[in-house]
Amino acid sequence: MKSAIDGFDTLRVPGDGVDLSVHVGGSGLPLVLLHGYPQNHMCWAGVAPEFAKHFQVIIPDLRGYGDSAAPPDDAEHSVYSKRQMGRDIAAMLACLNLPSARILGHDRGARVAYRIALDRPDLVAKLGIIEIVPTGDFWAAWTADLALKAYHWTFLAQPSPLPERMINADPIAYLDWTLTAWTLRKSLSVFPKASLESYRAQASDPARVAAMCADYRAGATFDRALDDADKAAGRRIGAPLHFLWAQDGFPAQTGDPAAAWRGWAEHLTDSTCKSGHFVMEENPAAVINSFLPFFLEP
Repeated sequence: MKSAIDGFDTLRVPGDGVDLSVHVGGSGLPLVLLHGYPQNHMCWAGVAPEFAKHFQVIIPDLRGYGDSAAPPDDAEHSVYSKRQMGRDIAAMLACLNLPSARILGHDRGARVAYRIALDRPDLVAKLGIIEIVPTGDFWAAWTADLALKAYHWTFLAQPSPLPERMINADPIAYLDWTLTAWTLRKSLSVFPKASLESYRAQASDPARVAAMCADYRAGATFDRALDDADKAAGRRIGAPLHFLWAQDGFPAQTGDPAAAWRGWAEHLTDSTCKSGHFVMEENPAAVINSFLPFFLEP
């Protein structure tokens, strides 16, 4: 089945107890691209074809997003933990007969990516991170100003069904407001029509809204506890890591975002660019220029 991403096909691949919708294109060494909130695989549409000139590019919808399965949450919020999402990616790679991959993640997908690098270092040849600092560090960096900018971290993590009911009352308005607010230009014009339609369709599905809230509940509880425990134990990411952050994004509000990653990564490089939070769509050249040389290096 053809994907909406130019030159890509869509597959149905088993994750860890759920089926994932996966978009595959190109050939060569495998490169996995992981999207964030409130997006899906379409956030990579502007850069994936360029990466596919050099790599076999694999773009799954995370569980609960896009066309992947959206199981109900559990009381411990482990179902949408980044550890569980990472297990989905591990199962996907095994199904595709891939022993390891280069992995690039944005937003929630970046949190899945670094969790894989900590839990399953054998699977990660190189790691790319866009627009986040580690979950525990981000919570610890909160000030009044950051709390206002990142209010969704606490809003979406409220007990069910409060945020779900509020979002489902007018999901398109909520999505459009969120996308607009996090761009540098404060405009939806940076999002291609097909991508925006995909995000709106996702936001209109109550099961997806519940999954996205569960994702943030995991971030406030299960994921944060994992990060804090790993930090206390001195665990570090061994894979080479390149970190791209936007001058007007969320990590920039924490002070020195590269310093946060230096505490976690054995081999860190970083770069910054002019953009809001949605770097792949606001400044695709920065993503290609930052990560194509990094992933091509042996």
